Formats: sequence, structure tokens, C-alpha cells
Amino acid sequence: MGVRVSSYSLASAVSNEGALGIIAAVGLGLDQQNMVEHDYKERSRNTFVDIIHQTRAKTQKPFGVNIMCALTNYEDLVDAAQQEKVDVIISGAGLPIKLPSYVKNTHTKLVPIVSSARAARLICGVWQRKYGRLPDGIVVEGPLAGGHLGYSHKELSDSAHFNLEKILVEVIAVAKEFATADSKIPVFAAGGVYSGRDISNMIHLGASGVQMATRFVCTHECDVSIKYKEAYLKAKKEDIVIIQSPVGMPGRVISNKFVKDISMGKQMDVGCVYQCLITCDPSKVNYCIAKALSSASHGDLDKGFAMAGSNVHRIDKIVSVKELINELMTEMKATL
Repeated sequence: MGVRVSSYSLASAVSNEGALGIIAAVGLGLDQQNMVEHDYKERSRNTFVDIIHQTRAKTQKPFGVNIMCALTNYEDLVDAAQQEKVDVIISGAGLPIKLPSYVKNTHTKLVPIVSSARAARLICGVWQRKYGRLPDGIVVEGPLAGGHLGYSHKELSDSAHFNLEKILVEVIAVAKEFATADSKIPVFAAGGVYSGRDISNMIHLGASGVQMATRFVCTHECDVSIKYKEAYLKAKKEDIVIIQSPVGMPGRVISNKFVKDISMGKQMDVGCVYQCLITCDPSKVNYCIAKALSSASHGDLDKGFAMAGSNVHRIDKIVSVKELINELMTEMKATL
């Protein structure tokens, strides 16, 4: 949902319907009109703060932000979020071990994203020992998610041992280990959650709720280009592929000519001017994911690609956020 896919329009609409809208903080310093400037980090923070303000102008309800650990300006963006006293910071694409040290206010909730019970235990242990606190919630992202995945290619093909249901139950057990009488850690399931029935299944397994992304791209309020949404509507099951991202993780995307070219090793225009990822070495990659996702968000899918979850092929129309949430809640209540 990064690089302007989930911004103030979508986040505010989701929050206004009683769920928790999330602003994606990645890629906000990208500028299609001036791609050679080196002021990426300053523009990134300023744009991020502007989007927080725009979201507040459209909703009085709580909303959160998602900030990837792999960003070179991670600490700066967390600082901006905590200075703005956003309600929740969600953080993944790496282990947010130091996150509590960057947050000075007592209002902002901290929610790490994990892909294993081992990661959940490590984060809880370090946060408790070094900072005297525990996560306010944990998102468990399974291998069917869109975008960057916390699994190896081998693990992604081993659905018997690496599936959301199994990992969710294991992380819930860790959350119970660290819980106290006064402080429980809610766990939220993510990755392949598509329907209200899926939500009720996760709640039956012990989840406190779910995090969803793919379904919300094809809403009228989603901030991304209509051409990006059309890529979702046209996608077939066989179009959903796994690529190796310069982030250093596998990523699930909708295949197109650009994806086929980079998968065959074709050298694209890298020319890194952003230095946005800690894990990216521009001299060793054949494309710039910042440019690819920025181009896609503006509708130029000849120069990029759309990230999506494994169920994207099931989407057949664009609806309002209100319609989508009503559909999900109705089905969830009927099957819970």
C-alpha cells in the first residue's frame, strides 16, 4: 500500500467507517516532476506531515501510519509521526527493535508486524527489557500477503508449515506469555484475508481483528491512479507472481512486461537519487523499486508494477469504502 496507494483519502474514509485507516509513509519524498533532486528525506518528512494533517481534516476518528524499518529515514519519519501524536505506528519490513526509543509521547500506540512467533518473542523480550513496555498490538502477516514478504522463496512454497492460521496461533501464544493482568497484547491477522468469512475464521482462531490491504485498493477513495486499480480488476490468478525486491525480500506483484523484464535480469534505469532503503545496493540491482512504484502509483505501469495480495484476481469491481466494510461486516457477523 506504499508510495501513495494508501494516503489521506483512503485512510480517512476507512476510519470514518469505524475501522483504523492507515497512511503508508514510504515513498512520499518521490517527485515525478523532479526525479534528480537529492532532498528526498526532507520532502519525505514534509509530505508525510502534510498527509497526516490532510487526514485529520477529513476524519475525527483515530488513524495510524505504517513506517517500514528498511527505510534510511525510518527514525526521522517515526519522529515526525510521534511529534504529530498519531494514534498508531505500525512497523514491519524488518524488526522494529528500537521503535520505542524514538517515541517520546505516551499517546501513540506501537504495533510491530511479524511473520513468526520467534520474531514476536524477540520484539516483546527486547521491548520489555530495554524500554519497560510491550507492543500495544501485533500484526501477523502470513505468506499470502501483497508487497514485501518476511519469508524466503522456499518458505513461500511450503504452505504446510508456513500458513497464516498456523503462525497466527503461535504468535497468539507468545502474546499470552508476555501479557499481564493489566496489559494484554491483541494480535491481528494479515495476508490473504479477503472476505468476512476469512475475518470470522481469524477471530475463531483467537485474533482480535485483521489487517487488510488488497481489497481496499479497488475503492473509490483509494488514492492511487485508476490505471493501478484497473490492473487489479484485470488480474488473473496466474498473473500473481513473486519477485525479488531491492528491499532484500520477496515481493508479490501483478505481472506485466516490466516485471517480466526485471525477472529476466534486464537492466532498467537505476540511477539512485533517493537512497531510500538501507538494504538496497544500487550497484547490485537491475531496477529501482522507488521509481517503479512511483511510476505505477501515477498510472505508468510500463515503468513499474502493482503490488497485490494473492486474492487480487477475485476483485471484479470498484466500490466505496462504506460498501466494502458493510459487506465484510455483514458476512463476518453471519459466519462468526
